[in-house]
Amino acid sequence: MTILLQIEGAAIGDIASLYAEINRVFMAGEDWQLAPSLDALDDLLYGGDGALAGRSTRTIIWRDVEHSRVALGVAATRSWLQAKLAHPGAFNTAAIEQQLAALECGEGQTYFEIVMEIFAAHPDITLVQA
Repeated sequence: MTILLQIEGAAIGDIASLYAEINRVFMAGEDWQLAPSLDALDDLLYGGDGALAGRSTRTIIWRDVEHSRVALGVAATRSWLQAKLAHPGAFNTAAIEQQLAALECGEGQTYFEIVMEIFAAHPDITLVQA
């Protein structure tokens, strides 16, 4: 069974709104919502829940992808990493500090790049950037 879904990149202004859009697209009709978590996004893309459940062929069109790339760029990534540093017992602060330093040097991944990497790790999903 095939499914075609569409992410509206213009609706994404930060990490929280990314997950609001993911929930709008993938979790409509479900009685629960995806938490703002990269691990949760990865789990969702395996296809056991929401709009992807039971679908063998999945195409996702990400419209206005450049808007999303900017919104989830260096500034959003910096804030995300700094928020993790505020909870040193919950996260590996040394690793996060390395990620932050790499980001500041222009060598680290942005949140957008991490999300794209997660989508790419699912060969049964075709992501069309529009």
